[in-house]
Amino acid sequence: MKKLLLLFVGVSFAFGVLAQNDFVAVDTIFVEHQNDTTIVGKKSKKDIVKKGISFGPLPVVAYDQDKGWQFGGLLNLYDFGDGSHYPNPKQQWYIEASFFTKGTQQYFLTYDTKHLIPHVRMSLASTVMYDKMMDFYGYNGYQAIYQADSVNFWRKKADAPFEYTAPFYRLERLAVTAKADFVGNIWAKKFFWQASYAFAWYRYRDIAKINKKGEEIYKDDNTETLFEKYKNWGIIPENEKNGGFSSALRLGLMYDTRDFEAAPSSGIWTEGHITLAPKFMGTTHQYFRYMLIFRHYVPIVKEQLTFAYRLNYQGTIGKTLPFYIMPVFSTIGKEFDRDGIGGYRTIRGIMRDRLQGLDVGYVNAELRWRFVRFPLWKQNIALGLNAFFDGGIVTRDYDNSFRPNISESDPNYLIMKQDYDKYVNPNLKFNGFHAAAGGGFRIIINRNFIIAVDYAVPFNKQDGNGSLYINTGYLF
Repeated sequence: MKKLLLLFVGVSFAFGVLAQNDFVAVDTIFVEHQNDTTIVGKKSKKDIVKKGISFGPLPVVAYDQDKGWQFGGLLNLYDFGDGSHYPNPKQQWYIEASFFTKGTQQYFLTYDTKHLIPHVRMSLASTVMYDKMMDFYGYNGYQAIYQADSVNFWRKKADAPFEYTAPFYRLERLAVTAKADFVGNIWAKKFFWQASYAFAWYRYRDIAKINKKGEEIYKDDNTETLFEKYKNWGIIPENEKNGGFSSALRLGLMYDTRDFEAAPSSGIWTEGHITLAPKFMGTTHQYFRYMLIFRHYVPIVKEQLTFAYRLNYQGTIGKTLPFYIMPVFSTIGKEFDRDGIGGYRTIRGIMRDRLQGLDVGYVNAELRWRFVRFPLWKQNIALGLNAFFDGGIVTRDYDNSFRPNISESDPNYLIMKQDYDKYVNPNLKFNGFHAAAGGGFRIIINRNFIIAVDYAVPFNKQDGNGSLYINTGYLF
């Protein structure tokens, strides 16, 4: 309750700081498609068109079932200029430094503008993410056997065997990324080209020590995490196990008819791009991928009730992919790259990174109801509820066959194979559909800053026990 109170205080502080900029109440609203602006309809006198700079340093207090409570600070700056482009800002900055109670630290810096380069939208992003306890459940969906019954039985028991505790499914990762994205008009401010350069460095390690019930238990030869087992079984190649560099070009096309970006109520937003990361550009282990995304916003009751859905598919060109690239879902635009399927930004209710494979797809479907709108402290406020269904599937498998670096005559071979059979079922040809459903609540400030609370429950216990998320923004 105290942490939720801190969230309320932070929101109240945001209202107070954001209210410092100029505003004007009018009866028309303008909607921008990239660089042109058109009047699309009448609004109430209560609608406030923001002008100038809206900003405010805010405390970060959020919750993610996979990462724990989040604390830190952020600075979100919106430049609305003379107000003619509202609710879309001319340019915006986002700065964040925060940490989670389960061991994640993250630092973000992004900049997005449609007006610095004529007829081109430029988005820059730099991130540093350190995961002391990053989730790892294996590959190919249900081929990776999660011992759900045993984990649930031993949950919170002081004498739990290590393989049934959360640290068994964890590893340590440091990710440093930077990208520069450019989007330009091809036709009618609706059809666009995309170009991007993205750099990333990933460092993977076994977790050095495990904190269990307040005690630091140092690992020894008899205490292997699942990540270590995958390396010993030969599934994760020796030359990839510590991570590597990725230096990639991304090229794509986009079609966008949303009425506005942060909380659209109508339109189509679809895009596709390829990622080229050859060795001559500095990539440690070269790879090639493609991404296809289709998003549709269907107004049922104008400005109040919207049905929104997203279809997302990411595939590999060729037969191999570095294991450390597999969780990454690439984006072109103001967002930074996200981790793989499972968790708040992909499939709510499914454990983080539960689905990994060469080709993976997922779907999100939401019914969004903005049931009230009102001005407060010179801000446009809306409250909303949403009901959703999320699901995903691995459509092409990563090679998780048993291939240890020892001969079959080695006495440890049979022991390792029995251990492998306990956690991997490579003969499962259809990996199954991973799905969850739930609902949430939204506080929408000036149609751009959105506080989100969601709860989701998976349909299969191998995917988790239900997840609560307190975060920002709509999922898509």
